[in-house]
Amino acid sequence: MAEFILSAFSDEYSSVFDKQLEGLNKNNVKYMEIRGVDGKNISDITCAEAKEIKSKIDNAGIKISSIGSPIGKIKITDDIDAHIEKLKHIIELAKILDTDRIRMFSFYLPADEPFENYRSQVIDEIGRMLEAADETGITLCHENEKGIYGDIPSRCLDLMQTFDGKLGCVFDHANFIQCKAEPYPSGFDMLEKYITYMHIKDAEADGSITPAGEGIGRITETLGRLDKREGEIILTVEPHLKVFAGLAALEGGERTKLKNAFETSEEAFAAAIAGIRKCIDDCRK
Repeated sequence: MAEFILSAFSDEYSSVFDKQLEGLNKNNVKYMEIRGVDGKNISDITCAEAKEIKSKIDNAGIKISSIGSPIGKIKITDDIDAHIEKLKHIIELAKILDTDRIRMFSFYLPADEPFENYRSQVIDEIGRMLEAADETGITLCHENEKGIYGDIPSRCLDLMQTFDGKLGCVFDHANFIQCKAEPYPSGFDMLEKYITYMHIKDAEADGSITPAGEGIGRITETLGRLDKREGEIILTVEPHLKVFAGLAALEGGERTKLKNAFETSEEAFAAAIAGIRKCIDDCRK
């Protein structure tokens, strides 16, 4: 039996970092995937600020499961050299914050051209990213996301096989659904052995985000399969159940479809946590 460890994007509880820590403890979640801190993206935090953050999380009894970085969430035609320098800075932040994982992406590609046309360039640039992280003890973990090379299971599998264990895999059910791909069982069957950790949000067929277990992602069945593993499995809850500061930027300017959007971020956060806890319980019945 696996040990499911809950983490969360607590910037969806509040943009104020101190309140994020309060929200995590209020919902009995002891890990966070750090992304937004007092209105700043984690990649824009200085090393001195990271040391202050580390003191706060230690005092609150919270640990960092991963850095929710924006690395790779740029156009393939953008300045990659500058992006690699940003990655190097984030690696330093990860060391200060005592985490060995950094979430990343595989570049936005032109929508009017076959993605395969850009495969070799994507592979080359991710290879450069992996070189920057080499021998640091930190794993770069690719998340499937709309509009990037690795947006559907087959192209995620391509990345995993190409880099042969050097690249981690973050599996997000809702993002696959929004790309008209089936996360379970077909996507999971393809990627199961590569999965490093999970992002937890569900969606309906039209892409509307729901709490875990209320969409078509079959998260409960997914957890049932993962539960056959030994050891810890991080489940990072990403509510997306209320419009919050920075959501439009995270979604590339699109307006995310929200089902039964909650009145407050606190209610949305609590509902998302309750949803995954129910899925964990149900998968073990």
